[in-house]
Amino acid sequence: MSPAASPAGPPLGNPAGNPAGNRSGTPAGESPDSPFRHENESRDSAPQYVLPLVVRIERAEPPLRTDALETAARAVLEILGDERSTGDGEWARAVRDWQDARIRKVVRRARGAEWRKACTLPGITVTGKAAEVRVFPPVPLDGWPRELARLQVSGTDLDDPAPPAPAGPGEPVLWMSPEVEMSAGKAMAQAGHGAQLAWWELSGEQRAAWRAAGYPLAVRTADPARWRALTGGGLPVVRDAGFTEIAPGSCTVVADHPDLPASRRRTA
Repeated sequence: MSPAASPAGPPLGNPAGNPAGNRSGTPAGESPDSPFRHENESRDSAPQYVLPLVVRIERAEPPLRTDALETAARAVLEILGDERSTGDGEWARAVRDWQDARIRKVVRRARGAEWRKACTLPGITVTGKAAEVRVFPPVPLDGWPRELARLQVSGTDLDDPAPPAPAGPGEPVLWMSPEVEMSAGKAMAQAGHGAQLAWWELSGEQRAAWRAAGYPLAVRTADPARWRALTGGGLPVVRDAGFTEIAPGSCTVVADHPDLPASRRRTA
């Protein structure tokens, strides 16, 4: 559950696979504070950080899968938009360093006393319908806090008893691939990637509006025909680095936000 993400398509000058689209400068539609503006810098040469996420999974009442995915995606947005992550905020340096490399995310699970200990560390707890996910400032790949390092990565298996309802009109949707099977923890990390790619594409004003609304979003699995249209429509596409579970280069998520320019959006 420690993938790196990049949009699908051939690289345009950055052999590392720039997660924001291998672009230089600040093109139209991209926020000027995007961390990805250095075309010739390899993301693999930068110090590698990881964004820790912990999902609460109690034995008696585990959350539903879609609820956990949506809550994880919102947790990523919460830390990106938090004032502590920007400017001279206490997390800003770690967040910048993390975004300047591969945007690795690792999802671990906790319950009972483990969850309570995790909540004593600096971070943000995000609650969904029933799911709870705590996101922490990025840490070096080999520098996890002891309270988090001891938590399990495997076993994050969650289900939906019935297919979720269709997304609401105008609601941002993170479309999951119908072609790639993933554990719930892996899918949570991928949904977080999708939310982050959408965030990078929005202007400061659009980000502020999304934040003020509470980061509404839906995570849904696309049907095969729609998936083909989505991956070819110019929207941000997550392409996994292949560190865990799935093959390198697999397209896992398409981020469809209504504020993306019309030329970047396509519906099936």
